[in-house]
Amino acid sequence: MLAAKTLPLSSPVTKVSNFPDSSLLLPKSIPAIKGNRNILSNPFQASCLKTSLESVVAPDTQSYPGATRVKILSEALPFIQKFRGKTIVVKYGGAAMKSEALQASVIADLVLLSCVGMRIVFVHGGGPEINQWLGKLGIKPNFLNGLRVTDASTMEIVSMVLVGKVNKHLVSLINKAGATAVGLSGIDGHLLTARPSPNSEQLGFVGDIASVDPSVLRPLIDNYHIPVIASVAADKRGQSYNINADTAAGELAAALGAEKLLLLTDVAGILEDRNDPGSLVKQIDIKGVKKMTDDGKIAGGMIPKVNCCVRSLAQGVKTASIIDGRLQHSLLLEILTDEGAGTMITG
Repeated sequence: MLAAKTLPLSSPVTKVSNFPDSSLLLPKSIPAIKGNRNILSNPFQASCLKTSLESVVAPDTQSYPGATRVKILSEALPFIQKFRGKTIVVKYGGAAMKSEALQASVIADLVLLSCVGMRIVFVHGGGPEINQWLGKLGIKPNFLNGLRVTDASTMEIVSMVLVGKVNKHLVSLINKAGATAVGLSGIDGHLLTARPSPNSEQLGFVGDIASVDPSVLRPLIDNYHIPVIASVAADKRGQSYNINADTAAGELAAALGAEKLLLLTDVAGILEDRNDPGSLVKQIDIKGVKKMTDDGKIAGGMIPKVNCCVRSLAQGVKTASIIDGRLQHSLLLEILTDEGAGTMITG
């Protein structure tokens, strides 16, 4: 792990116990937890847990004594008990989306967390894939203040790529890994209702979220299915809009009363010194974030991510984390260890 620095909290959050080995070498069989009915009370969880465990275990783990592997798994139990039955919203993007190895790691993490009783909601963008298809069609991508300028033809491609290609590919990977995923966009079931961005004259069909109706999600997460949500929404007239995936994830987390919002990024998290990767701030509250922003320590592309986290916390989400998607099994590190994999922001 990177060297880390923790800023003082107005309201400290206490994590559970120390997890001694961040490599998360899980056993290939599950006898150590079969007897715990609290974990495997759901038939789906019992049926998929073995598959998901196998998917996160490195091929050479048999070189470790069985007792060591079981001990590591058993030390995750307090975290599993703490978050079992809780809703966790994950926004997927950045390096974790570009690398096949990191993508496999994220999928395995999601399935494992779902199988041990966490209610996972998976929100994705797909900027690189959109750019690739725009290039194939001879359309040059344009951006304004980090937001994609989306005219009618670009919006059509955004919808096709995010909803038709990226979304179904992720659903397929999750299903293959042993869970049950259901692909949706913000348009489905009136999940997200969009409105034009204040800068719509310059940005085109880039939208903000006017309202969220999570009704279509509740039966899915109650049955431990994983909704996979593309960040496209429509307004009341049916016009489609490109929605920032961080924003979509934050608003969904708030509407669902999520325990955690996790944003996968291409950076270590919030840094005390932007030029020093070793100055990671492991934990901070909203007041601390505002001070760092006022001091210019949080700037550029980190500002909208932090604002998304702060907004979700203000609406009732317990914690929001900006985590390093470049790390293998960053989701497990963030949820099942004290070390974490980025910066956790609290209310």
